[in-house]
Amino acid sequence: MILEKTPTVFDCSMITLPKIKNRSGNITPIHNNIEIPFDVKRVFYLYDIPGGESRGAHAHKECHQFLIAASGSFEVLANDGHTQRLFQLKQPYMGLHIPPGIWASEINFSSGSICLVFASHTYDPSDYVRDYNEYLQLVK
Repeated sequence: MILEKTPTVFDCSMITLPKIKNRSGNITPIHNNIEIPFDVKRVFYLYDIPGGESRGAHAHKECHQFLIAASGSFEVLANDGHTQRLFQLKQPYMGLHIPPGIWASEINFSSGSICLVFASHTYDPSDYVRDYNEYLQLVK
């Protein structure tokens, strides 16, 4: 992995996004390097995930991710090879920053939930570490 330092799960952070209230609905703006700590190069979302299912279970070598429960709820189990932390995402104005080098699994999706993901890099299959044993070797 190309990392300045070995990341830990304590480098993952929940960030409260601005919420502009209006009687006809709320809006949450997101800007590069303001609300989230990187420039966004890709946006994607996960949906139609059956209730209770899991996704993810990988790490990135260089890519930062920022996850939001745009609808419904899910949890993220972050793992640095030594310690695990569980984060609950259930409000569309709260997001989780996951830096590169953290193994993350999205788990316990509620029915109808939508996971919105902002990424610092475009899709590159070589940036993914999908085998947990390989991941453990890389973070040693």
